[in-house]
Amino acid sequence: MDLYAVLGLSPGASVADIKRAYRRLARRFHPGINPGDRAAASMYSRITEAYEILTDPERRRQYEQEGRQTVVSSATFEFTGFDFSASAQGAQAATFTELFADVLHPVTSPDTGRPEAGADLHAELTVAFDESVRGVERQIVVTRLEVCAACGGRGQIATPEARCPGCQGTGTLRWARGHMVFAKPCSSCGGTGRQRVQRCAVCVGHGRSMRSEAIAVAVPPGVIDGLRLRVPGKGHVGRYGGRTGDLYVTVHVQAHPRFRRDGDDLHLVVPIGVHEAVLGTRMDVETPDGPARLRVPPGTQGGQHFRLRGRGMPTASGGRGDLIIEVRIVLPPIVDERSKELIREFGRLYGTIR
Repeated sequence: MDLYAVLGLSPGASVADIKRAYRRLARRFHPGINPGDRAAASMYSRITEAYEILTDPERRRQYEQEGRQTVVSSATFEFTGFDFSASAQGAQAATFTELFADVLHPVTSPDTGRPEAGADLHAELTVAFDESVRGVERQIVVTRLEVCAACGGRGQIATPEARCPGCQGTGTLRWARGHMVFAKPCSSCGGTGRQRVQRCAVCVGHGRSMRSEAIAVAVPPGVIDGLRLRVPGKGHVGRYGGRTGDLYVTVHVQAHPRFRRDGDDLHLVVPIGVHEAVLGTRMDVETPDGPARLRVPPGTQGGQHFRLRGRGMPTASGGRGDLIIEVRIVLPPIVDERSKELIREFGRLYGTIR
């Protein structure tokens, strides 16, 4: 591809000339100004490529050293007469390169037919603390690209043979540039003028269509907050036989009002009275599996820890963590003079504790 010819310039053009030519052509062929015009989009891509190379000193020098190649398509062109009364001056006047742009630089289809892997999908799921202990199965709804059921992923469906609407049965597409008319084989029918297939109306020729699906996600027992689960084959379907993507679900676990998790262990704070700490007691404590009996020995100090083995969170190996209980001594309320006298008596018996 001759980069100078793409911009309508001669070799040795200055950077200022290159920028002016780029701005003029970019305004003319920009996809936003020519929606749906594949020829304009292809020309805009070549203009941009030529501009980026020729304004970069190193890339321009390399291009000059390697030489320039000119690509000519198999399209034909013909003159249909000239009308010299029309103005050919000003910024809208087409250069020679612009007039032959559709002929010298044919549009290539972006679809290569090579297998393309489908994209992965990501979702989030919130479970209660109790559900994280025993595990749970949840349904989540995702919208994913599936093989189009109408065309089986081919992007087109067979129809009775009819005249090609693109070229009106001539097999040739004709278009004008300035005072000249060009022609090339119709890409819709391959130059035959007849059409035996048409683009699928459901997937618009892409071979894939959007579909919402409820997917069961198994949350394992003992799941930790932020764990990402993988559901194979539940992402977007691939193109041309490519691998289907996966679904990744990030699990959020709601906090428990009393339990605090540390790895596979759970921590629980239990209040006890002064008399229970001094004399000892047996009491029921809360666990993930229901109440459990805890023995508090006489002389227990505030902040002391007790461990109930196997009463924590399930582990990946099938075991269980522990439940660690911290006792905190709660002072009794002083409601009358007798209560005060009992406390004073207690102090006289045990003295000052240091």
